[in-house]
Amino acid sequence: MSIIDSESRRDSGVYPKRGLALVRGEGALVWDETGRRYIDCVTGIGAANLGHGHPRVVEAIQKQAQTLMVVPGIFSNDRRAELLERLISAAPPGIERAFLSNSGTEAVEGALKFARLHTGRPGFIAAMCGFHGRTFGALSATWSKTYRKPFEPLVPGFSHVPFNNLEALDRAVNSETAAVILEVVQGEGGIRLGSREFLRGAQELCRERGALLIVDEVQTGLGRTGRLFACEHHDLHPDLLCLAKSLGGGIPMGAVLMGERLGELPRKVHGSTLGGNPLACAAALATLDVIRDEGLVERAASLGERALQQLRGIESDRIREVRGLGLFLGVELKEKASPFVRRLQENGVLVLQAGPTVIRLLPPLVIPEGDLQQVLDALREVLTG
Repeated sequence: MSIIDSESRRDSGVYPKRGLALVRGEGALVWDETGRRYIDCVTGIGAANLGHGHPRVVEAIQKQAQTLMVVPGIFSNDRRAELLERLISAAPPGIERAFLSNSGTEAVEGALKFARLHTGRPGFIAAMCGFHGRTFGALSATWSKTYRKPFEPLVPGFSHVPFNNLEALDRAVNSETAAVILEVVQGEGGIRLGSREFLRGAQELCRERGALLIVDEVQTGLGRTGRLFACEHHDLHPDLLCLAKSLGGGIPMGAVLMGERLGELPRKVHGSTLGGNPLACAAALATLDVIRDEGLVERAASLGERALQQLRGIESDRIREVRGLGLFLGVELKEKASPFVRRLQENGVLVLQAGPTVIRLLPPLVIPEGDLQQVLDALREVLTG
């Protein structure tokens, strides 16, 4: 029995499968069970910014696994203490503390809880087409009815305004608003870039009206957009900043970075059994080292700009618009993207969709220039063929 058939017999069924069983990875490459090689621009939906099996991350995981893997938050730990210091020192100005979790949706859940706790207010405002996770609180902030409808009623108090519409946000933020939660670049929403006017305006509205600003950088954080944090493009100082995906270098990890307006939280208001475990912290520390030592933030900026230029130079009536920031790239089509995603897979390139019409590219920040060029050439071929 094949891997695909065996998994399908017992899998929950919630994932739309690609008909591909991946069994090995190295850098920007993965191999299926037959030994065929693919260039990976899915990267675990952004979790593998350093690609697969980076030797420094592997070494850190192996060493920590032999030392100590699990320590709950009621005890202190050397790796956790070091990571907290590193995260705070790297974060935008005003960030003073962090809560460590296991995933992006957990980070968002934590931020929502902390905002209600701090403000004593019930309401949240998110953006249309935004995506923040699938647990009940994070799902309530998420826009798509596809995700929301089967689980309604969701958490009360959430409303949505059009992305990049500052007037609508101005009308929505009031004395009942605990926080505004936004992505700097909407990933699942189609690689849509927030405007400086909108994002800075959101920050000012929150300050004026006693609400908190939550910036969701689960997918954009740690170099993806050509800055360590995407909010740095607009000089934003969020009260709560959500991280996950690539933070652990492939090991599940999330974090809520907390600004000075929140201070220290009361005991027992939140927790996580495995959040901030030494194994994940060691992986995250190695990840931050690699990003710094290999200049991956700057590399994402330069490679991303060149990739955008090439994508915008593709002469195809199928393309509506090309958008991106750093190595966070999207090609919006005038037709459904799924046939082209399949053709790219057949040609040895793995990509994502972002909605029905957008091809999303998340190449690892370490991707060799030759491999990235192969990806761009393959896109040109399938969109002009």
